[in-house]
Amino acid sequence: DESGIALVTGGARRIGVTGVPGVGKTTLVRRLAERHGSQTLLEQPQENPFLKRFYSEGQSAALPTQLFFLFQRAAQYSDLRQQDLFTSNIVADFMLEKDWLFAHVTLRPEELALYKQVYERVGLDAPRPDLVVYLQAPVTTLMQRIQRRGKPEERHITTDYLNQLSDAYARYFTSYDRTPLLIINTSQVNLADNQLHLEDILERIEGHRQGRSFYNPVAELL
Repeated sequence: DESGIALVTGGARRIGVTGVPGVGKTTLVRRLAERHGSQTLLEQPQENPFLKRFYSEGQSAALPTQLFFLFQRAAQYSDLRQQDLFTSNIVADFMLEKDWLFAHVTLRPEELALYKQVYERVGLDAPRPDLVVYLQAPVTTLMQRIQRRGKPEERHITTDYLNQLSDAYARYFTSYDRTPLLIINTSQVNLADNQLHLEDILERIEGHRQGRSFYNPVAELL
């Protein structure tokens, strides 16, 4: 699979939607952008030639996989900077810190040290989002969604890998305070096919202005 919208009600200009594979990031980002005419910034994992090998072989392909995403990110920010990145209305399906979370899970210590050196030399210059939306769901639900969507590069994703990523995200956001944060449990909602669920989530995002909040829509929607 690691950032914004100008709402008519005066909400955030830049929103980063984040979470592990299968949680619903890209679906939500596209709907947010359509609703408010915002620009999307998507990770485009299908362009990474190492990703399929990483999922099937694991460690041996981890470093080139992470480096590709890093350079992809640098190119995306460079392109957007030509379009006035820091004033554009943007919704992204990743946040910059996501790369570090994945790198710490997938890379050996010596690879992580090299990755850090390359990361610092690349010098990514990304605007801080006005709101981060962190989507959560149980690993069993994530696996079901990944299998259902049937992307070839995700066929070999394991439960163990998703558990490691979920734990890394949970630890990171336990003390996260860089921006307003909205944590949403998506385990019982269908953002792709249920308009009621989608509208509820969109309204919750639009209404979040500051601080940290957790939203579990189960009780209200089901």
